[in-house]
Amino acid sequence: MPSLLGAAAGYRSVDVDVRPRSVIPGRQRWDVKLVLGRPRMAEVLAAALRRVPGIREAQASPVTGGVLVRHDARVSATDVGRIVRRAVTLVAEGPAGAGRRAPNRPGAEPAARVDRGVVVRPVLAVGGCVAAGVALIRGSALSRQLVALGGVAAATAAVVRKAWRRTADATRDLSGAPGRHPLLEIVGPHRRRLYRASALSVACQISEMALGTFLGWTALVLIKGEAAPLVRFGLTTASAQLWGLAGLVTIACAAVAGLSYSSNLQWRQLGQDIEHDWRGRTYEHVQHLELRHLEGERTTRIAGVLTDDVRQLGTFFATSANDVLQLGTSLAILVPLFLLLAPQIAWIAFLPIPVIAWLSLRYQDKVTADYAVSGEHRARLHSQLVNTLEAGATVKSFCTEDYEAERIDRLSAAAQESNEQTDRSTIRHAETVRVCTTGSMAGTLLIGGRSVLNGSLPFEVFSPLIGLPQMVLLRMNRLGGIVDQYQRTLAAYDRVHHLRALPVETEGTGGPLDTEKVRGEIVLDDVTFAYPGRPPVLEDLSLTIPAGQVTALVGATGSGKTTVAKLLMRFQDTESGAVLLDGRDVRDLPRRDLRDAVGFVAQDPFLFDGSIADNIRYGSFGASDESVVKAATMAEAHAFVATLPDGYDTVIGERGAALSGGQRQRIALARAILKDAPVVILDEATSAVDNETEAAIQRTLRRFAAERTMVVIAHRLSTVRHADRIYVMDKGGVVAEQGTHDELLAQHGLYASLWRLQAGEIAA
Repeated sequence: MPSLLGAAAGYRSVDVDVRPRSVIPGRQRWDVKLVLGRPRMAEVLAAALRRVPGIREAQASPVTGGVLVRHDARVSATDVGRIVRRAVTLVAEGPAGAGRRAPNRPGAEPAARVDRGVVVRPVLAVGGCVAAGVALIRGSALSRQLVALGGVAAATAAVVRKAWRRTADATRDLSGAPGRHPLLEIVGPHRRRLYRASALSVACQISEMALGTFLGWTALVLIKGEAAPLVRFGLTTASAQLWGLAGLVTIACAAVAGLSYSSNLQWRQLGQDIEHDWRGRTYEHVQHLELRHLEGERTTRIAGVLTDDVRQLGTFFATSANDVLQLGTSLAILVPLFLLLAPQIAWIAFLPIPVIAWLSLRYQDKVTADYAVSGEHRARLHSQLVNTLEAGATVKSFCTEDYEAERIDRLSAAAQESNEQTDRSTIRHAETVRVCTTGSMAGTLLIGGRSVLNGSLPFEVFSPLIGLPQMVLLRMNRLGGIVDQYQRTLAAYDRVHHLRALPVETEGTGGPLDTEKVRGEIVLDDVTFAYPGRPPVLEDLSLTIPAGQVTALVGATGSGKTTVAKLLMRFQDTESGAVLLDGRDVRDLPRRDLRDAVGFVAQDPFLFDGSIADNIRYGSFGASDESVVKAATMAEAHAFVATLPDGYDTVIGERGAALSGGQRQRIALARAILKDAPVVILDEATSAVDNETEAAIQRTLRRFAAERTMVVIAHRLSTVRHADRIYVMDKGGVVAEQGTHDELLAQHGLYASLWRLQAGEIAA
């Protein structure tokens, strides 16, 4: 394949259906219709993109038609768009596209084309074999009917096998287990409950079919005065047969009720187990994601995966899986039963099955993209609703209520339109299935009735059997809903798997860190760091933060002050150079040990929906009430907490909405004080408090900072004037000046200019 970078440079306009879904620095999502339902095409496209210099990761999902590209700063967002479009064009024009098969890997199965011929070829082949068999067999009408039934069975098997293998291939790259169907991945460790539920469902379906047979015999007794099969058991009179059938019907009804209750309970418990297991494991994975990936995903999107999508995984097994198993059980019993007792009408009774299976497969192919688009529209609507509600004060202050209402209305209309498109396909499929089943019922009555009239089929056999296929075919009316739930489950599985495929934080390879022995010396040695798609924030930065002292970082916005804190906490890792804690590279330390040794207070601290005491105690859950009050007092929070009606038990709402900005900062500061870590980082931790409160906090912090390392990041220089050492940082992450407050003022440099500006003087 030619170089995509070179090809993209000369790229003009290519007629491919490629649309960007989201573009953020370092990561892009695209909707590529070409790979939808084509696992080999998706594999080739992802491999082609991964070969491009600067593309770190590329994934293409044949289930949703989505393509994920992660790239570094060497490749601009615009270039990535050109590369993706050019790659799609080359793949479409290559051997994998234009209706041709993709090259197969050694030992791999031939690629399956998911188009109009995906099922037509096997069905036509089976049909041709059936026709040939009919032409060769010059026997009775019964022989021809048996051949027709064999054709129906073979066509059904071909369609179902093709659908199963195609889905397994489509999720090959997602599951990491070649050939494993996603439903098997979803069940995971809950196979034992699945087997119990399946056994109960099979027993329930057998009991239900036995009940139908007993009722058919009852009708036969009422019409002809006897049911021949019961004579063999000594029930020779109509009265005896009716009493015997009444007992059998009672037993069958009790069995159906008990088994139905037990099986439905087992299936629902299986669904709950799956939902609980997947939500727990996925949420645990999310908690350990690298911060850059966690910040790159929409919070509402992640929440939707953990709630709606995980719930869908359990819902399929709680509802639709039971219907599928009962339908399969019915067919497994009825087909040999009809072959033995009424082969004349077997083929017409089961003729709709391959047709319905084929239609269901085509329906699945058509609505795959619809479900993906519908899910994306719902996610955008949910995200905008949450953001608008959280920004209530901003919306009202700018008088944009009508604008936000119109924006929500547009997003809601788009979601409604995509849902309506999916609903139309679902209803159309369900009604087509209904027509097929109704036609089969009529054909069975007509052909079976003629067989009874001409004497080739005894009425005693036809009467009990007539209702059984209709029971199955009526159940097949639910096939549209089953396929609908199945497709929703596959789409949900794809989104859950994408979230679980994001890389987690790596642990250090060195030995553990004893928090009690941490002195707190921090050294940045030639550190260079850049956020994805941006110029370096820090470049060859070297500085030393002595142990047991208060060190301040000040400077202009964007000079890298907060980035230094993130590198120390290992929220980010350096591109070159090293961050050392007591002489050990922080990348070699276990993350938990490192973060246990560092207390961190952000400028915009996060408070949880709970009481003030719970928020202060967060992370130090075993702390006593006295310790909580002491920490709050040191953070100058006790005074305002004591005035609240419920004191420390006051519930503060989501994100601490019931508190002011300064009050939230003091609660967060009390939380860090209670942690009592040997290293404390305060990132604009008092920016929202008044000068008097800040002065009181500073006096308290001087006592708290004794014999511990404290790093204070601030714009307000009055916050850091008493620091032991001040680093003044300038654009590009360089240290412009360093020293104490008095030393820096004496230099008449950048720090002195900033001090005069904040003091209200005119800077030279």
